Order: sequence, then C-alpha cells, then structure tokens
Amino acid sequence: MKVLKFGGTSVGSPARMHKLLDIINPAERQIVVLSAVSGTTNSLVEIGQAYLAGDKAKAATLVGVLKDKYEAFIKELIQTPEFYNQAKEVIDYHFKLLSGFANDLFTPIEDKIVVAQGELLSTTLYHIYLKEIGVPSVLLPALEFMKTDEDNEPIVDHITQHLTPLLEKHPDNKLFITQGYICRNSFGEIDNLRRGGSDYTASLIGAGIRSEEVQIWTDIDGMHNNDPRIVKGTKPIAQLSFDEAAELAYFGAKILHPQSVFPAQKYKIPVRLLNTMDPKAEGTLITNTSEKDKIKSIAAKDDITAIKIQSSRMLLAHGFLRRVFEVFERYRTSIDMITTSEVGVSLTIDDTKYLGEITKELAAFGTVDIDVNHTIICVVGDFGADKHGYAARVLEAIKHIPLRMISYGGSDHNLSLLLKSEEKVEALRSLHNRLF
Repeated sequence: MKVLKFGGTSVGSPARMHKLLDIINPAERQIVVLSAVSGTTNSLVEIGQAYLAGDKAKAATLVGVLKDKYEAFIKELIQTPEFYNQAKEVIDYHFKLLSGFANDLFTPIEDKIVVAQGELLSTTLYHIYLKEIGVPSVLLPALEFMKTDEDNEPIVDHITQHLTPLLEKHPDNKLFITQGYICRNSFGEIDNLRRGGSDYTASLIGAGIRSEEVQIWTDIDGMHNNDPRIVKGTKPIAQLSFDEAAELAYFGAKILHPQSVFPAQKYKIPVRLLNTMDPKAEGTLITNTSEKDKIKSIAAKDDITAIKIQSSRMLLAHGFLRRVFEVFERYRTSIDMITTSEVGVSLTIDDTKYLGEITKELAAFGTVDIDVNHTIICVVGDFGADKHGYAARVLEAIKHIPLRMISYGGSDHNLSLLLKSEEKVEALRSLHNRLF
C-alpha cells in the first residue's frame, strides 16, 4: 500500500481537486492524506486569534468570509443536487461549530479545534465528490489513530494499533482518505503536528502500516539544488539520502517538513517528492542510499540569532559546555550551529522567545555578545572525513563574503555557514555558480 499526501495548493480549488484523479489510481490500494484548502489554515488561525483576544465581532466577520468562500467552492466542486446538499450540510456543520465558540470560554484548547477544521473540511468534501462520480472511497478519521505523547512526539505504535483495524474493516476498498496535520495529544484533546505537519502525517502513516512508498505531492517538481525563488537555473535533485533530505529541510528547503523523513527513515520506506502540476516530472526520491563524491544542494535558514560567550574560565574547565547547554534546555530553545575555542563558544538559535532570560543566565559565565539578522547557509553533499577538496570549493566560492561562523564535521553531509542576512542572496548565487 502506498501513502500519497497532497498539500494545500494541490487541493486549492475545485479544479485542482478534480485533477487529483489524474494522479490517484482508484484501482490501487492507497491512503490519500489531504491538507486544508490553501489559505484556510491562515484564516482559521486568524479566527482563533480574534476569539483569544475577545473580539467576537471580528471573529464572526472572519467566519462569515470563510464560509462564503466554501459555499462558492462546493458550487464548482459538486454538480448534482443530492451531493451538493451533502456538501452544504458539511459546511453548515463546521461553520456552526466555529460560530458557536462566541458563546463559550475560548482557550488554547478551543483554538486547536478551530485550526483542525480545515483538514476535516477538505477531506470530507473530497470524499463527497468521489461518491458523486462513482469512485468508492473510505474516509478515515485521523483523530482516531494519530496521537502524540507527553512530549508532543507522535506514537507510531499507536498508529499501527488503531489504523490497521480500520483498514481491515474494508478489505475490498482500495482508496482511503484521511486528514493531514491534525491529531490528539496525550490528554485526548484535538491538537496538531504544527505547520507543515501533513508531510509528517504521511510519513507517520507510512511507518505505521509499513507502506511500500510515501509520496509527497506539492507544486514544485522535487527538491531543488538551490532556492529557485532567488537563484536562476536551479534543477530538481533526482536522489537524496534521508540524512541529506533532513538537513536540507531543517535548514530552509520549504518543500518538506523538517521532521517528516524520520519515521520513513526508521522503517526504510522510500519517500518521493512529486509535482501535482506536472505529474510526469521525475521529482526527488529519498532513500537510505547516498550518492558519493557529489555536492547535492544548498539551502538557507533566515532569522538566526548568534550568541557568543567569552570567558577565560572556560580554559580547561570541566563541565563548562554542559552548563551552557543546560541554560538552553531550561528554556526549551534549540541550538542550530555551534563552534568552540579555548576561551569561548559561539552558537545560533532561531527561537528568540526567551533570549532575554537566556542572555541573563549566560552572563554568569562571561561576556555575552548577541548578533541578530543572520542566515545559515547549508551546503549538503558528500562531506565525509575521507573526502578532500569539497570544503575548499565551498569556501572559495564565497571568499568575498564575511563569515560569522563555520560548522563542519558534525555530519558527513553538511557544511554550514553563518553570515549576515544582507549577504544571503549573493552567497546563494555565488555558491550555485561555483558548485553547479
């Protein structure tokens, strides 16, 4: 069984929903994971923010605007009165729920329920459309099998235990539809896998049922060797290893959710990145295999803050780095890059929520300098310890650009550079011209 995930742009209009059957083969047993219709999640987030702020009038206006959008949507999607009425009932139900929050105490728990409505709408409406055109399908509620633990980590065994019986109930059915992104947390409340989480859902389902392949369908033909919005002449990468794909996703390649490859990697399930707008394009295949002697791609991650701690006490001080890391652990703030010397340590973060508190605690160790508005450039390829010349090619390409940090050797696949964000475009283009 294959798992196919379609993002918001792939279901962003009735015409796009109609075209999905050019890709989905109803005769082949598969699970189709759908995101919310493009723009819907942003609208729902705005509705939730209005409710949280106590602005019920604004929330009501936003709910009305979104409902009008969906009523126009189903007029194009559905052609026959019987199934149009079913779709209209679905819309009325979900938007009555959204409007009803004006009468209740609204907390972050209700906010998660609001945001979940997008995937519930897209999957139910697509299921109704398939019924109208005579394509048998089963709607699988993700909230019945997708769950996270106390650390908000998805539980693959839970997916296996609860999804497998749902599939076994329908041995003669080939096509199953379910929601991306949404889940239940350890308290049983409706929650989500954070933005971009539909990719994660597909990978988790693939892991849970040990599928033969996971396909991520978006609006671009695979992962490119640089940012096509900035650099001309980029090309899709035919093949990546899971580790290479994870590095690129984490450091800015928007096509893939950073965590989404890990469940598939654990169970050695191939992942394909494909283009809904050009289904014949080969896209990118992600497996355990890595091509040797090759630089694959470049990605960039913005809004990086660099922190440098200088202290003569660091020299030969046992446990110094542990105490530094414990500061970030207390504030649940991840570190992206790190370099050290005998008298100091430099590192980067992308979450500055607790920067003030972190800086205050770090000052106990020595002098703390903060640099904002930086970008990490990540070059991914074969950088194993036995290789020579590749790092030199990277640095030669940007010898005219000042660098704040260099991180090399942390993995066999990644050389990372920290520079001012104003230098990002020049760095990406210079690297592309020299490496590709």
